[in-house]
Amino acid sequence: MNAPNFETCSEEELWRYVAWHLEGADIQSILVGGAVVAIYTEGLYRSGDLDMVPDDFQKSKIPGVMESIGFMPGKSRHYRNPDCKHLFIEFPPGPVELGDEYRIIPDEILVEGRTIRLLSPTDCVKDRLAAYIHWKRRACYDQALLVCRRQKTRVDLGNVGKWCEREGGSAAFKELLEHLAETNV
Repeated sequence: MNAPNFETCSEEELWRYVAWHLEGADIQSILVGGAVVAIYTEGLYRSGDLDMVPDDFQKSKIPGVMESIGFMPGKSRHYRNPDCKHLFIEFPPGPVELGDEYRIIPDEILVEGRTIRLLSPTDCVKDRLAAYIHWKRRACYDQALLVCRRQKTRVDLGNVGKWCEREGGSAAFKELLEHLAETNV
């Protein structure tokens, strides 16, 4: 796979490149967090980093793969490419969980013969709402709303509503529905 232009690449371009190389080393990973929002909003939101949760059994291979594609270890779990000043990669520990929901089935995309993974639009909305419900991060609510608006047919609002209820976030879900109704989503 050809490298993206590191000086100008989007979160999606960088994710595809890094995840493709990790997959080639038998390291499965799931993209989570703000970079997923950037992808599902087609760049309307910009993240600044990519959070890729790796398969715990293959974590020891990550430094070698990242170095082979030009990324050097930085602080803690971070990797940077010297030409990519606007984005960095982080490998938070797994497993991927959304509040108390721990059986997450990611979306899969085939890229040049390899399968790479990211949160589904529905799970991306839950991920952002979790930060709003539990830590009152209004920006994360706004990101959830933006994903709902851009991915209208791919977000299962019934699933989100049940999840919000279990998380103690019924008010957040009601607010989300009100904002979506204002824009006829």
